[in-house]
Amino acid sequence: MLSQQGRRWVDLSRVVYAQLGSALTRGVSTSSCLARAEPQPAEPYDLATPGFVPAAELPRSPGGWLRELGIVRSDWTREEITEVFETPLLDLIFHAAAAHRMHHDPQMVQRCTLLSIKTGGCPENCKYCAQSSSWSKEVGLKAERLMNNDDVYEAAVRAKESGSTRFCMGAAWRGPSQVGGRQWERVLDMVRRVRSLGMEVCTTLGMLTPEQARQLREAGLSAYNHNLDTSPEYYGQITTSRKYEDRLTTLEAVREAGISVCAGGIIGLGEGPSDRVGLIHQLATLPAHPESVPINALVAVAGTPLGKDGLEPPTGFDMARCIATARVVMPKSMVRLSAGRLSLTPSDQALCFMAGANSIFDGDKLLTTANNDRNEDLEMMDQLGLSSRPAFLPYVAGNTSTGEEHSPAAALAAAEAELAASTHQLAAGMRASRFLYGHPRKM
Repeated sequence: MLSQQGRRWVDLSRVVYAQLGSALTRGVSTSSCLARAEPQPAEPYDLATPGFVPAAELPRSPGGWLRELGIVRSDWTREEITEVFETPLLDLIFHAAAAHRMHHDPQMVQRCTLLSIKTGGCPENCKYCAQSSSWSKEVGLKAERLMNNDDVYEAAVRAKESGSTRFCMGAAWRGPSQVGGRQWERVLDMVRRVRSLGMEVCTTLGMLTPEQARQLREAGLSAYNHNLDTSPEYYGQITTSRKYEDRLTTLEAVREAGISVCAGGIIGLGEGPSDRVGLIHQLATLPAHPESVPINALVAVAGTPLGKDGLEPPTGFDMARCIATARVVMPKSMVRLSAGRLSLTPSDQALCFMAGANSIFDGDKLLTTANNDRNEDLEMMDQLGLSSRPAFLPYVAGNTSTGEEHSPAAALAAAEAELAASTHQLAAGMRASRFLYGHPRKM
């Protein structure tokens, strides 16, 4: 935990940063911001001053999100998020990078592995998905049976040996309710066995009932992925086999069961900028911010309706803007640079990491589409000075089910991560104060 003095430095850095950020967005250079900037309302830098008013309690105004950078809120308006989203890209990434460093080690990226344990034959008609039975003939993908438990376990062992710390399993179902009790028990056993390896376990199995969520929790599930895909307004253009409220109901069941929520969306579905804002707004106004927010780029599969449309994949700038907005709006969440990285250059990905992404999928395949080569990823991380996040480090957002490994190694890693984060926060406050007030004079 930070000392009282350390917390004061962090709060001071937030105030100073907000003033500096406001100057930058008005087009004032950093070298002359103090001399040329218009006077701005500021909090007293001495937090012990009588009458001090925290930033969160001040009236909000255009640009007010800069004064509250790094503060967790669930009352964002679409207008506020639109303002963040439309910030000039380099300024937006600058602000997002600052928010990222308030709560995370910017050099630490989690490597996750995704395995399809039941491929094809899904009754849903999501227009981007190759596993839907609605266009299985066009795609050429046959429905397969649930994988053998031993094969899943061996795949998890290989993933751990290669450096992944979270193992994710996906099944092409509408939900577990469509399969029999024996298959469901096999999935629960998969969760138990992967968890026994000392890995975080995530699943994406469609819509859950509260009882199914409870059973997954008891089996040791760390997190449950259930993406919202896009905004509520555009969702009907993507699927008609379920409603947006169905998605939200599953997220509620997961949250109530005490499982960490993993929910994000897909960029490049033909949506407009307002839909990207709408997706982030929906996530940011949930009862609690998701522990994980995957930002996926559409991988257009030939034979799917969106594959036929010939949609251009989102650019690296598109991805960086969405990631940076999510980082500003949900500062404590893990923002995961997920599907679609093959269309991004290493420089594009570096921009996304700068914008606040701190997780990738590791391995040469996702559910049914290709992924980046593992060796290339390791080379990129080495060039960027990034390190792999250990399993079971405490997450600063969402529920706590991913932090419940109490081995000595996990406890030591958690303590080291907390110390590193505290050091980053304290150093940021000291640098910011010296920038505005100069170095203290020697007596």
